[in-house]
Amino acid sequence: MKKYCLDLSVISAEQINENYVLIKLTHSLPLPPMLPGQFVEVRVEHSPSTFLRRPISINFVDFERNELWLLVATVGDGTRQMARLKPGERLNCILPLGKAFSLPASPSERFLLVGGGVGVAPLLFLGQRIREMGAMPTFLLGARTKNALLEMEVFERIGRVFVTTEDGSAGEQGFVTQHSVLQRERFDRICTCGPKPMMMAVARYAAKEDIACEVSLENIMACGIGACLCCVEKTTDGNRCVCTEGPVFDTRQLLWT
Repeated sequence: MKKYCLDLSVISAEQINENYVLIKLTHSLPLPPMLPGQFVEVRVEHSPSTFLRRPISINFVDFERNELWLLVATVGDGTRQMARLKPGERLNCILPLGKAFSLPASPSERFLLVGGGVGVAPLLFLGQRIREMGAMPTFLLGARTKNALLEMEVFERIGRVFVTTEDGSAGEQGFVTQHSVLQRERFDRICTCGPKPMMMAVARYAAKEDIACEVSLENIMACGIGACLCCVEKTTDGNRCVCTEGPVFDTRQLLWT
């Protein structure tokens, strides 16, 4: 897929809670094709400590409105600078990068999308594409507390949503792999993104139940084009660059299970 380096115009940068900002972007020309699971490399201006671009998952693309959404965790100076963007300002992005999630082979295929923390970001776009193809996605979203759940209203418009929180303030108390929906229902494919321990637990569950499973890895990706090698993951086929041969991998390729 062809890659672009674009100066995108900021529509809004909404602080959706104390740790996350939702940035909506557009361009004077139609946005290029993008797929769920791919990411962008963002150049951060006005941050002396931020020398490299920041990899950000594609959260959502509305091609009719020509909008690209980025859900950003404000964890360092670079991402905090992004949270201060104002409407009309520019954000330089290289996109789309990386390998995408698989999409349904038929409308009857049952997809379970499991996310935790900012790992829910690529699942929104994926769920929308699954819905557009005639299938109904099921989301299983985990967080520490109710206030840490992200974009819930949008997820609920797209598919069925189940929730776990560690403190029991929303949904079922516990971790995503403990939710009762996993005992009640059978799925054909699982896609997951989030903290590595959560993804490993989901991968083990999928292997035990003989369910195809894909994960979107969140290794540090400095360049996004396979040059710096800092994102390398050990796989059954040797070392692989997550930024070019991922970030989406079939869990059978990984050494987790």
